[in-house]
Amino acid sequence: MQMDAIGYNHRHEQDFNIERPEGTADWLLLIIKSPVAFKVKDQKFRFPAHTVIIYTPQTPQYYSADCDEYFDDWMHFIPDKEEADLLKDLKIPLNLPISLSDTKNCSDIVTKMCYEFYSKNNHRNDSVDLLFRLLLYKLNEEIEKTNRTAKRTSNAYSDKLMWIRESIYRWPSRDYTVDDMAAELSLSRSRFQHIYSNFFGNSVSKDILSARLSKASELLKTTRFSIKDISRLVGYGDNVSYFVRIFRSNIGLSPGQYRKRHIIENNQ
Repeated sequence: MQMDAIGYNHRHEQDFNIERPEGTADWLLLIIKSPVAFKVKDQKFRFPAHTVIIYTPQTPQYYSADCDEYFDDWMHFIPDKEEADLLKDLKIPLNLPISLSDTKNCSDIVTKMCYEFYSKNNHRNDSVDLLFRLLLYKLNEEIEKTNRTAKRTSNAYSDKLMWIRESIYRWPSRDYTVDDMAAELSLSRSRFQHIYSNFFGNSVSKDILSARLSKASELLKTTRFSIKDISRLVGYGDNVSYFVRIFRSNIGLSPGQYRKRHIIENNQ
């Protein structure tokens, strides 16, 4: 394994913000110990402390502090073939934030790797390689342990989660807030989002967006409602310009273009 740089327990102020549209030339592993926000296609996703992500080369990186400070362990590296295969065998997700119950064991290993990497020990490179493999095994164990815990928790809330999702798709015009949904389950915002995503395999914000776009598409094809009326009916109120922008960025056409194309296709 080629280690380029490594650090542990680095702290930053609340204005900490990373924007790398081209990513990095090497891999980047982050063990984030404070609440963090990731941006994907102009949408912000919040994750609690104890979140891990492994970025592959040239993958866009957008993340920032989501409270009054940000601190993490980090590592820039390039795995060899055996290590890349091990990542695959252990089914460790890449380019995807993973919320863990605890990151202490993994963080302790990164700390040891850091000391070895910057030491003058004769076998420091071999030690770093061994510690990296240990880190992958421990990361796999923490992911599996977290998934088991999340599954038990999700089962306890299954009925309410199903009703919340059904409501999202049945009444897309409602002004849904994550805080209101979390309150229904007596959970914190971040905990609710984590449980929801684990239960459905999709974030609540993506479900809200999907429900609204689906309803908007249906209304554009089956009614003569104005774009302004449809904006209201799918939860965007009088903010028509925002509705048009969201629709175009996800569907590839403006609402007016979408309706016109449907009319043309039906008349052919």
